[in-house]
Amino acid sequence: MSVKVVIADDHEVVRRGLVSLLAGPEVSIVGQASSGDEAVKVAKKTKPAVVLLDVRMPGTDGFAALEKLREQMPGVKCVMLSTFDNPTYVARAVAAGAHDYVLKGCTRAELVKAIRDAAAGEAPVRIGELRRVATTMASRASVADPDLPLTARETQVLRHMALGLSNKEIAQSLTISVETVKEHVQNILRKLAVADRTQAAVWAVRRGIV
Repeated sequence: MSVKVVIADDHEVVRRGLVSLLAGPEVSIVGQASSGDEAVKVAKKTKPAVVLLDVRMPGTDGFAALEKLREQMPGVKCVMLSTFDNPTYVARAVAAGAHDYVLKGCTRAELVKAIRDAAAGEAPVRIGELRRVATTMASRASVADPDLPLTARETQVLRHMALGLSNKEIAQSLTISVETVKEHVQNILRKLAVADRTQAAVWAVRRGIV
């Protein structure tokens, strides 16, 4: 059965290229968009199973569009398609509810599989950044590490901070309130005796927490 897909990318050449690349019985392109806002509008109109979202787009970028789609159309799966193999981007995608994060250098077979797996609700098969970052973010120590001055939850928040996530993104990932995240962040900075999030992230990387 063909999977209905919307493609969102601000470059027309890329969109046309993807339409041509994905032509076949496995995928049916039901709409195209050149911005995040347009992607949401087109998805509402065409009701696809999967939306392919570029990360960097003018105005509402791919991450903002992802959040809107997850809120307004929770049944639609989103696959981020990006040039950037950036752990922070992957972490933001995971936190916001993306099903997968695929690089534009992938093969047709890899992209089609990512789309079909997303539509079927199957776990991403990538063994690169998405799985590594998602595993790091999802790690929940049952007890605090006695060698660290932080609680298990604070350590988890610190991992997210080190990956460059905002308080809102951390809250989404851990299913807690933004106010709770802020409290954890303040406790982390105090316990580590550092001045800001950047210093805390450096501390985390040096200790091998991320």
